[in-house]
Amino acid sequence: MIFGDETAANEYSPVESVVVALAACSAMDVIGILEKKRQVITSYTIEVRAEQRDEYPQILTRAEVLHIVEGTVVLEQAVRRAVELSATKYCPVNAMVSAGATEVHHRFRMRCTGAKPKETEGEVIVTGPYRRPEVVPG
Repeated sequence: MIFGDETAANEYSPVESVVVALAACSAMDVIGILEKKRQVITSYTIEVRAEQRDEYPQILTRAEVLHIVEGTVVLEQAVRRAVELSATKYCPVNAMVSAGATEVHHRFRMRCTGAKPKETEGEVIVTGPYRRPEVVPG
């Protein structure tokens, strides 16, 4: 990863790298949980957008994490639960960001192309701001 201000050169600011880390952390959780739930996924992408305040320090104030899932066996309940578990239990990047001033909106969009076709989307949970993550017994 190269740090800087030139987007055309694939440079990231340190704050942008935190947003990318949030997406990567959550994506790893969600896809793993969906596989354990025996969902048949043919396409999975994640989009993340964030807002910074104008005043210094220019902290993140809001982020939106959108999981886009498509497959032949995709149940809405499974997708919602995977996103919820990532947001509340498994993703340490989300826990750190949500413990500060950032409100994180966890959303999904899904499309099942199998025997029972369905398309839907929605918000699963909002974490933060200033919410200390609970310790989950190991």
